[in-house]
Amino acid sequence: MSKKVLVTGGAGFIGSHLVDRLVDAGHEVTVIDNFATGNRDNLACVKDQIRLIEADVADFDVIASHFKEKSAVFHLAALADIVPSVVRPRDYYRTNVLGTMNVVEAARLAGVLKIVYSASSSCYGVPSDEFYPTPEKAPMHPMYPYALTKRLGEETVLHWAELYGIHAVSLRLFNVYGPRARTAGAYGAVFGVFLAQKLNNEPFTVVGDGTQKRDFVYVTDVAEAFMKAGFSEIKNGIFNVGSGKPESVNTLISLLGGETVPVPKRPGEPECTWADITRIGAALGWRPQVTFPEGVRMVLEQIDHWKDAPVWTPEKIQDATKEWFEYLGVE
Repeated sequence: MSKKVLVTGGAGFIGSHLVDRLVDAGHEVTVIDNFATGNRDNLACVKDQIRLIEADVADFDVIASHFKEKSAVFHLAALADIVPSVVRPRDYYRTNVLGTMNVVEAARLAGVLKIVYSASSSCYGVPSDEFYPTPEKAPMHPMYPYALTKRLGEETVLHWAELYGIHAVSLRLFNVYGPRARTAGAYGAVFGVFLAQKLNNEPFTVVGDGTQKRDFVYVTDVAEAFMKAGFSEIKNGIFNVGSGKPESVNTLISLLGGETVPVPKRPGEPECTWADITRIGAALGWRPQVTFPEGVRMVLEQIDHWKDAPVWTPEKIQDATKEWFEYLGVE
């Protein structure tokens, strides 16, 4: 049954894949995006089938009217990346906290039935050994403004849900990868860094010895998790979204193929991210379908997407992370 839905951040990496999925399912989709990190090209295949609003979620008066008559809101608009959040925390609070409050308040006033929030596994910080794999009940320990503001956004959504009777689902995303990942901006996700280096015949900059593991989950699987959450009977819930099978950086390098060069370990980063996905499987029947080797292969087939991405060298990385290290008193 076709429904009217709204996606904030719908021109972004994950958001655009969700929009594709919603359109394919026959829903009437409105997208709100200010293109701070999103890209119009991500919506090229569906641009004639959606309503696109260029607006900032931090501007309540501009966005509020677009929530009317919507049965579900998928809130993915956010500022990401650790390093710039340390340097520009006010920007992150404006978008990730105030912007989220604006979204849930606009949804409340419009009588929206369901909100699905894109949360971050960074809320867990560095879990203790007893919380691997990491369940949703693990202690919260956000270590940077990005992680904190995403966690505060989640708290805001859940508070509005409890107080005003909105049905809300928060999806704590682990290490999402795949086509349309952002290519510009700050030094960040390992996939984008490595793919640009591979295209330019530069060695992969490996943090430490490369044995650290990340719970990589392919973007189309994540979009499916949003679909199941948005159209489920679940009234309120928090769910991890990951593969449940962490892979080492060295495994990624072996699949990509190339030389390496070491760079210093980054403070406050876990040796492993590992999602316990038991709860989402039981409640929503969701499980990832794309294996890691298959996902890497599909990314390599579209590697030209990263042709204009910045090429990070050890020197550039040192310069980009200098303030981050200084704030933490790391030489």
